[in-house]
Amino acid sequence: MKLLLALLFAIVLGVCTLALLALLDRQADRAEWNRLTSLQPTGPRLFAPEMVADLPEPARRYFAYMIQPGSPLLPVAEIDMTGQFSLGTKDDPRYQPMEARQILAAPEGFVWAMRTRGGMPVSGSDSGSWTRFRIFGVIPVGRLGGDPDHTRSAFGRYAAEAVIWAPAALLPGSGITWEALGDDSARVTIRHGDLDQAVDVSVDAEGRPYEVTFQRWSNANSEQIHRLQPFGATMSDFRDVEGYRLPFRVEAGNMFGTDDYFPFFLADVTEIRFPRPEP
Repeated sequence: MKLLLALLFAIVLGVCTLALLALLDRQADRAEWNRLTSLQPTGPRLFAPEMVADLPEPARRYFAYMIQPGSPLLPVAEIDMTGQFSLGTKDDPRYQPMEARQILAAPEGFVWAMRTRGGMPVSGSDSGSWTRFRIFGVIPVGRLGGDPDHTRSAFGRYAAEAVIWAPAALLPGSGITWEALGDDSARVTIRHGDLDQAVDVSVDAEGRPYEVTFQRWSNANSEQIHRLQPFGATMSDFRDVEGYRLPFRVEAGNMFGTDDYFPFFLADVTEIRFPRPEP
């Protein structure tokens, strides 16, 4: 009987510990979300083409398409999405329906909170500081972060996503430089503290970006060794949002542009907002 009670106590203690850990994770998500929201300017400047007049022509075309003249420059964006997220490999993708919400505040950080629908439920979040996912809401299946490799990899992600969903964060200024790559492509380099990331964007004749590529610091390879390797995304279904034209369909994955390309992230955006901090 004592052994049975001890076993029962250990099980209850383990469940309570996992539940507490999940609660603390959600609190950390909210705290970081609120911190990033507070970075939104309360008295934003208004976009004018003169702000990008000295940039290479493909970059000027990009901004002319993405931001309407007179729009408030709001670099912090919230994105709600559904779609599919792969829990497998290229040969066996095991796509799962997912829904997620994200706050994007380049170059300071991001939070992406996701949960799958169908099959074994997976939920959790990515940020500049952690990757934490659980099954059934409490059982950890991945806890990463707090090291230079994770920080560098995460920075590459949200720098590239700024090109997709937060163009106001990429106007020329401190830590942001642009250069031409060709008639229809440009490279933006984002620097923040000890981090820097170059992101290439291809645009059509109107300036609509259709492809974003960069070299991401990643261990998504057979050796599971961190190294630079191609990552990229395609964008479509652009819609008007508060003076911006932003894509509502994005597909992204590792080894972009090679035979090993695997789009593990297929997102259909349901809403994009530019949050205002509380007074």
